[in-house]
Amino acid sequence: MNKYHQLISKIISQGKTHTNKKGDNTYLLNQQLQLKAIDLLDIFEGHLIARNKLKNELELFQSGERLTEKYREKGISWWDYCGPILVNSYPTYFEKLPGLITKINREKRVSKNYVLFLGSTDAESNQLPCLSLIQFQIDDGRLVMTAYQRSSDANLGLPADLYHLYLISRQIEVKLRSITLFLGNVHIYLNNLENSKKLLSGESVRFALNV
Repeated sequence: MNKYHQLISKIISQGKTHTNKKGDNTYLLNQQLQLKAIDLLDIFEGHLIARNKLKNELELFQSGERLTEKYREKGISWWDYCGPILVNSYPTYFEKLPGLITKINREKRVSKNYVLFLGSTDAESNQLPCLSLIQFQIDDGRLVMTAYQRSSDANLGLPADLYHLYLISRQIEVKLRSITLFLGNVHIYLNNLENSKKLLSGESVRFALNV
């Protein structure tokens, strides 16, 4: 059982129940997921991930594209519920990422903590980023990435964010050692609970989007 599946299993067996505007869910607080490159590949090979769509989504984020129509043109429809424009959402912050990556590749400073902050708490938003911070450090010639996620849908959001972080690491000219996520709240919506159990038993499943 890979580390991602271990987390899914822990949520199912130890999670508490809660109801929010998106539905009923079972959740855990303050979980850590530390993944080496081999762990990431293990997850990606065993989990259905819309890789091309996520790659295109990240490229649109980094270009600062806010029109949901442009995402739909790439087959990405999960932002439609936000309206025609993504207000103070991921593109607002990710458009700063290319410049930060250029700086990291130019400097490669061992003592430097390079940080991308996402989602100020006092600004109007129709989709505040769940991913709140990404930190880049270089240690003994290896890239160590750390991210904080305030809220994470374990079935859909978490694998997508892991893939985005992996794609970001590929833009940095230092070999990846690990990606560590600190998850403030990680949850499974109850309408995806049975499929989560099937996933752990080795079945190929698709999860419902809760918005």
